Amino acid sequence: MPRAFLIVMDSVGCGGAPDADQFYNDGSPDSGANTLAHIAQACAMGAAEEGRSGPLRLPNLDALGLGAAIRLASGEDTPGLDATPAGLWGAATEQSPGKDTPTGHWELAGVPVPWDWHYFTSKTNSFPDDLIIKVCQLAGTEGILGDCHASGTLIIDKMGAEHMQTGWPICYTSVDSVFQIAAHEETFGLDQLLDLCRALAPTLHKMRVGRVIARPFTGSPEEGFTRTPNRRDFAMAPPAPTLCDWVQGAGRKVHAIGKIGDIFSMHGIDDVKKGNDANLMQYLLDSISEAEDGSLTFANFVEFDSLYGHRRDVSGYAKALEWFDAQLPALFAKAREGDLFVFTADHGNDPTWVGTDHTRERVPVVGHGVGLQELGLFPFTGVADLIAGHLGVEKPQDQSAKL
Repeated sequence: MPRAFLIVMDSVGCGGAPDADQFYNDGSPDSGANTLAHIAQACAMGAAEEGRSGPLRLPNLDALGLGAAIRLASGEDTPGLDATPAGLWGAATEQSPGKDTPTGHWELAGVPVPWDWHYFTSKTNSFPDDLIIKVCQLAGTEGILGDCHASGTLIIDKMGAEHMQTGWPICYTSVDSVFQIAAHEETFGLDQLLDLCRALAPTLHKMRVGRVIARPFTGSPEEGFTRTPNRRDFAMAPPAPTLCDWVQGAGRKVHAIGKIGDIFSMHGIDDVKKGNDANLMQYLLDSISEAEDGSLTFANFVEFDSLYGHRRDVSGYAKALEWFDAQLPALFAKAREGDLFVFTADHGNDPTWVGTDHTRERVPVVGHGVGLQELGLFPFTGVADLIAGHLGVEKPQDQSAKL
């Protein structure tokens, strides 16, 4: 019985979104943003030389059709990515009104988002008074710190010492539909932070805020602060059964790697493994060896986005892509007959672009295990249809009605 491995390279977009002019970074439209093409072009020009050098080298993904998918999606040049496709390849276009993580993943899993998310648009004094009062009641504090748009690493550097002195949680947001709370694992307590976010989540979800994110950190003012791997996302549940539910409903197993469990609120998921991207790659290798016949393994590799896209680090992003690509032969060597590997993304985050937000882009879809197959341009939901068809799993007939 065939197995499927759906692997999301978080934020690895390929440009060409037809509605990019309706999405913005620092007041400028995303028209022309292209994460992969612009990284490849920067590498070819010698503008991405920190920790790596030369043209972008992704021979394994490119052999499947990555360069061809970028050119199909956007028409842009892809120096260094010019292989003739030998795998499954195409590019997907998002229809939901967002460029965030849950929206992209849900739609890839067959469920477009039928509502507009709520955003905290004010850069300072971002949160309404009644929400702040609710946080204080749940935290047992007289106030909060932050109340603004901020980078998670910068705000703990700025407010970590005051947080340790007062015990007040650091609350911040971004251009995404999120409410984030940073707290020290030892002085505030990891369990207390998770309990606070869990208790607060229903209030935010009623407002159509997509995620409440616990951002624990450790360290001291003298030595500096560091975020830990114990992040936890309390996300809204998808509005209808997703690919994960379809597979699980057919009596198959669904294994999550990375933040997939959080994104789908564990709906349709049997187990989850977390860690940094290096650990996640090992978990993926293990899953290829151990996953049951007929199962789905759904993975997200987040560091392209979190460490390099938002920080506009072109060299770091290119180096991460090259590291990822170099792991693929080991993955494929463990594959069984009938296995399908699909590599895609949930949105863009062009490190050459203005601002620090995600960018509205099409995403590449390339695959190994079914030979040469040209997909062309198709909707995000086509990824779910592709996986379901490979596994022989049917989409619920009343799916459209539930949307």
